[in-house]
Amino acid sequence: MAGQRTAVLITYPLEQASREAISLADSAGYHVIRVVTHHELTRSKFGIGKGKADQVKAVVEQLRPDVIIFDEVLKSRQVYNLARLCKVEIVDRERLILEIFERRASTAESRIQIKLAQLRYELTRARDKVKLARAGEQPGFFGLGKYEADVYYLDIRRHIVILKKKLEKEEKRRQLHRNQRARSGLPTVSLAGYTSAGKTTLFNTLTGEAKDTGQGLFTTLSTATRAIQVDGDKVLLNDTVGFVSKLPAYMIDAFKSTLDELRYANLILLVIDISEPLDGLEKNTQALLM
Repeated sequence: MAGQRTAVLITYPLEQASREAISLADSAGYHVIRVVTHHELTRSKFGIGKGKADQVKAVVEQLRPDVIIFDEVLKSRQVYNLARLCKVEIVDRERLILEIFERRASTAESRIQIKLAQLRYELTRARDKVKLARAGEQPGFFGLGKYEADVYYLDIRRHIVILKKKLEKEEKRRQLHRNQRARSGLPTVSLAGYTSAGKTTLFNTLTGEAKDTGQGLFTTLSTATRAIQVDGDKVLLNDTVGFVSKLPAYMIDAFKSTLDELRYANLILLVIDISEPLDGLEKNTQALLM
């Protein structure tokens, strides 16, 4: 499709897993041209077994995709091994979600949050990536040759410290707004739910706003608050960032100041998409309530 990079997707042989992974890929700007499924995506060398990896290699040679999307978290060594075998760039699940975040960022705060999450993703892989880049340049390992591992690692840590300070300023500003709302005595309702469940659509309907709803995942990455009337009384309504399965803790932490709106709400309204299959609804709802 025009404007989209092509991808071969490796995911679990479950309808919900495949559907979610394809939606994530599409939201990040990839067009999935082939889905390869496997029940085990956490093997040590390639994430998948050698036989399945050779099958993926054959698919790549036939279809020539721009990337392989791997629907699990991979270590640097696994990314390197699979890239070396298939001669194509590998995008694991965490990096895919970060790419979506980067595309969706529309406020200064969300851009800082996303950059912080990207750096934390990179920090856990920094030393290994430098060593692997020296071993032989592979797709996804470009541009690291000039770095010493410790220099690269410390450079990332310095940037993280700077971004944390910027987020602290944003949190203070957000807290001032909370204090002002608290003094007004108005109750607050926060919309929560799975990404793309319809939170922003409901928010627009209740407030008369025209926030972007889009078809992709993570359309909303920053909180919006508006006053509405409920049975003649004024109530503050928050629209918040959505969740997705297996969202890493460091990503949630990067959005702490945004997600704190849920903690301060008088009522959290869980929004679910009734068009979802029942098993998917149950799984997503349980994950949100944990």
